[in-house]
Amino acid sequence: MLNCFRNTRLPTLLGAVAILLCGSPAALPAQDTSNSPPPASAPSPAATSSATPVPAVGTTPTPSATQSASLEDRVASLEAYINNTDGTKTLPGVPGPGHNGWMMTSSALVLFMTLPGLALFYGGLVRRKNALSVLAQCFGIAGLVTLLWWAFGYSLVFGKNFNSPFFGGSEYFFFAGVTSAPNTDYAFWVSQNVYAMFQLMFAIITPALIIGAIAERMKYMSVLVFITGWMFLVYFPQAHMVWGITGMMNGIWNTSSQIKAIDFAGGTVVHMTSGWSALILCLILGPRLGFRKEPMPPHSMVLCMVGTGMLWVGWYGFNAGSAVGADVIAANAFTSTTICTAIAAFTWAMLEKILRGKASVLGFCSGAVAGLVVITPACGFVNPTGAVICGVLAGVVPYLAVSVLKPALRYDDALDTFGVHAVGGTLGAILTGIFATKEVNANLKDDLLASLFVSQLKAVLVTLVLATVATTVIAFVVKLVIGLRASPETETAGLDISEHGEEAYISL
Repeated sequence: MLNCFRNTRLPTLLGAVAILLCGSPAALPAQDTSNSPPPASAPSPAATSSATPVPAVGTTPTPSATQSASLEDRVASLEAYINNTDGTKTLPGVPGPGHNGWMMTSSALVLFMTLPGLALFYGGLVRRKNALSVLAQCFGIAGLVTLLWWAFGYSLVFGKNFNSPFFGGSEYFFFAGVTSAPNTDYAFWVSQNVYAMFQLMFAIITPALIIGAIAERMKYMSVLVFITGWMFLVYFPQAHMVWGITGMMNGIWNTSSQIKAIDFAGGTVVHMTSGWSALILCLILGPRLGFRKEPMPPHSMVLCMVGTGMLWVGWYGFNAGSAVGADVIAANAFTSTTICTAIAAFTWAMLEKILRGKASVLGFCSGAVAGLVVITPACGFVNPTGAVICGVLAGVVPYLAVSVLKPALRYDDALDTFGVHAVGGTLGAILTGIFATKEVNANLKDDLLASLFVSQLKAVLVTLVLATVATTVIAFVVKLVIGLRASPETETAGLDISEHGEEAYISL
């Protein structure tokens, strides 16, 4: 945004600010989010102006274009920046320090969710002989996915030259053209490289969630090979379908989308894909040695609690950051995330108290994560009352999946990835179709809302089929080529010492 005023005399700048701050109500409209740049799920199409054409992505408006802009255009551009609305009619494509600063902070918060949040959450829930294996898997996935994202992933998700509903394009392979200038398909005031880093953090944590279901028994290299295939066959196409400018399930911003669904921060993209894939993979892998025959309690509920707290804090970047700017929609996402999470944690623990006689710390932690999962697709679309209802249901439905469904079907989802993320993500996507309101997010138009519930069901079905079918294929290929399962001797000794040559705790 500073580029807009780089060659402006100080009196002119002060005059523009004075007009903005002191002008009449008629001259300065109330904050309007109807054209707000979207969450990751809602790219905003760039309009052009005969007075100020949109610069190519990867460029910055020239000084001559800035100098020729009228005072009215400059003030309008400042208003658009403050309101995080469409800037293409004035001075587009300028990275603003406030929105950029929030998105860099959000990116760091989402990475904080994986390292160390998820690592400690999962690491505390496994037995002590496997604690380091979870940390190593989280670190390995972070490095692997970053490499894939730089080379192909960002372009396959957020490019568009393929003009495909399933994959984006090749124009950003190896981050070609990914500079500090905004990509106005997705944000007017945020640098494209910052946006790419924000989305990278989503790409990192999604496959990392899967390891909760297969913890303590899958070979390290098999995990990495499986994740490589999974990113190309599940995550990249799913993320493009929901968030890409040409995606087939981008209901708000792609007018040609076949399914008019919405997903603010990743209910289908992150939680459904990882959760349903986790179920299939753990079924193919088989249960841990001694499953249902010997106790396998968490080795450190303290670490689990610490990890849960980190996940909750980081999730503000995950959800509020998905507004792609520090605006009123981000504020609503922040609010709804807090309400739903706290209520879900309380509900889960109170159910334990009523049904089992004790409210456990694990129950509070599981409920909090379930609340975070359920509100993810809805946080930028629902009001606080909707968030309360989502929180209660997030505490009840995943609880039943973990405490009733899992024992009944006898599958070994070691850390309840399916019960929390698949069930919670599916529930959240459906509830979004019920409680989304244009009073919270004016991007929701009447024609979209009229059929939104059916569209959400269609999106859920597509996601479920993609995740389960692709996971089945990838798992059997990896099993055939290098094997999936650690040897019985390795599993008995623990993956820490056998796979990584280290121990989490050394007795003196």
